[in-house]
Amino acid sequence: MSTKQKLVYMANQIATFFDSKPHEEGVAGIAEHINKFWDPRMRRQFFEMLDAGGDGMKPTVIEAGATIRRPRQDAA
Repeated sequence: MSTKQKLVYMANQIATFFDSKPHEEGVAGIAEHINKFWDPRMRRQFFEMLDAGGDGMKPTVIEAGATIRRPRQDAA
C-alpha cells in the first residue's frame, strides 16, 4: 500500500468512526481529528489528493477538507 493509499485509508477510518454522529458533527469531527493529529506533511499529501479529485475518499472526508488547515508551503 502506498503512502497516499494509507492516508486515504486512515481518513476513511476516521470518517467511519464519525458515521454514527449527525452529519455536520461528523464532518467537523473529521476535520478536528486531522487538524490535531496529522502533521503538515500528511496534510499536504491529503490536499494534493483532494485537489486532484479525492479518489477513494468518503464524501464526508472531502467535505471536511473545507475546514482542515492547509499547511504552509515551507512547512516540513
